[in-house]
Amino acid sequence: MLCGLLALSAAGTAAAAKPTERSRQKAAAEAQRAGIQQKLTALKKEISRTESEKDDAADTLAESEEAISNANRALRDLHQETVETNVRLQDLAGEQERLAQTIAGQKKQLSALLREHYVAGNEDRIKLLLSGDNPNRINRDLQMMAYVSQAQAKLLTALNANLAQVEANKEKVENAKVELEEIAEEQRDQKAVLEKEKARRAALLGELSSKLVVQRKQADSLQRDEQRMSGLVDQLTKLIREQAEAERKRQEALAAARAKAKLEAEAAAKARALARAAAKAERERLAREAAKAGKPAPKPLPPEPDEPKVAEQPKHEERTPDISLAPAAPAGAFASLRGRLTSPVSGTIAARFGAKRGGDGPSWKGMFIKAPEGTEVRSVAVGRVVHSGWMRGFGNLIIVDHGGDYLSIYANNQTLLKRLGDAVRAGEPIASAGNTGGNEESGLYFELRHLGKAFDPASWVKF
Repeated sequence: MLCGLLALSAAGTAAAAKPTERSRQKAAAEAQRAGIQQKLTALKKEISRTESEKDDAADTLAESEEAISNANRALRDLHQETVETNVRLQDLAGEQERLAQTIAGQKKQLSALLREHYVAGNEDRIKLLLSGDNPNRINRDLQMMAYVSQAQAKLLTALNANLAQVEANKEKVENAKVELEEIAEEQRDQKAVLEKEKARRAALLGELSSKLVVQRKQADSLQRDEQRMSGLVDQLTKLIREQAEAERKRQEALAAARAKAKLEAEAAAKARALARAAAKAERERLAREAAKAGKPAPKPLPPEPDEPKVAEQPKHEERTPDISLAPAAPAGAFASLRGRLTSPVSGTIAARFGAKRGGDGPSWKGMFIKAPEGTEVRSVAVGRVVHSGWMRGFGNLIIVDHGGDYLSIYANNQTLLKRLGDAVRAGEPIASAGNTGGNEESGLYFELRHLGKAFDPASWVKF
């Protein structure tokens, strides 16, 4: 069935050049994300101004590590898009079949109505008016004819709508086919980028290995990393609060608009009810007058014919992501999850909160969990991504806001699967473990913070 449907819409040169729905949605999402990214970029630049310009060997890896992360995420997203697009094609194939059945039935019904109209002749109304028959009967028969005509008109309207939907579905099929071609081409490009950047990073690591070892042990370097993270968290907290206030005002405006619309709808319904009651009272009055005059009461009009069916379209999930920095969870939700948070990664805890780093270095503000490269990293709770990118000392870093000034931090990732502004669910994969940022071992550096201050995750997370 699917193959037959695809055959209906052979790809043409003009169609291939036309922007697909996927392209338009991606462009809209990127435009929406760009505004948020601009704020975050300005924020990070402000933090950088407060730091010394001391060279950091890991910075040399930044470009290749970000590129590897982006390519891996793109390949994962493209695979998911392929699955979803094929599902849409299957849905469209089924919908075309249902439409064909509906249209066949409507054509048969319309043919019967037209045949009856032809047999009756076009002069029926004139004959009735000149027949001298009972006026009430004439009126009823004329009304019945009017309803038949209305039924024909509605049937034609529904039939035309369904025929138009068939053509629209053909266009959707063509669009989906072009999207699959786009996806396949992007996959080839991303695989090439991935292989190139992996080789580049391997070469850089070979050149920088000794320098990285030295810098990892320097207490002042570790201290600067902590200051950098604290500065980022403080600025993010301010930005999140601003966004939360803007979202609160937006929701209030929406609620006010909905309340107004509800009142207007109720007023309209009340007016219709009053009109129906008045019409009923008038019919009853006429019936009483007819009874007094010894005339037969006017018969009620026949019920209006059922609306012809216009086939419903399959509902697809909106592919444009929910992108913002507005809270994705209620303010008190995270605090209530103490001791029940999802483990961020499957692995072995190698460093705990509060322990000294490198013997005499600063204490750990989080935990380091050893895990093989590529191991899924999951969000510990529902929230929204407020940072997704490379950062000195932390490599590929993702930060999730859980509302109520709670943040979870995931660092040294190989790949960041979620992007700035994305909403995430508890246990949803958001990254994959790695050793970016000059880290020696593969795994995940994990922190929890409240009001900008790090606290021990051990009593919060089920490791």
